[in-house]
Amino acid sequence: MIEQSIDDGEAYRIVLDGKKVGGVVIKVEGEKGDLDLLFVAPSVHSKGIGYAAWCEVEKLHPEVKVWETVTPYFEQRNIHFYVNRCGFRIVEFFDKYHQDPNDPEMNAEKQDEQFPDGMFRFEKVIR
Repeated sequence: MIEQSIDDGEAYRIVLDGKKVGGVVIKVEGEKGDLDLLFVAPSVHSKGIGYAAWCEVEKLHPEVKVWETVTPYFEQRNIHFYVNRCGFRIVEFFDKYHQDPNDPEMNAEKQDEQFPDGMFRFEKVIR
């Protein structure tokens, strides 16, 4: 999945004081943007690095009106970040009974193996 995201999208490094501390992978198609991956090193968690990186992504793509991302149900830190810091809303829940229609490779068995607790889909509408 990461290789496909990088091949089909834009990848950025997050650098702090000359050190690589994270990265962002996005795909933009017109007014729709997908945040495929955003990560920062644990050593710089809770320092505003991820939020600052996300703000830069939004500035780079003012044409995007709706951003979308997903994260596992159990990733409370991610959920807090997307909802409370970045302004996303949870709009859908995927599990083996309700699969993501945009991910044809993810069947019920795979979903249950990889993400037994399910996944949230988030949207951020830019006004």
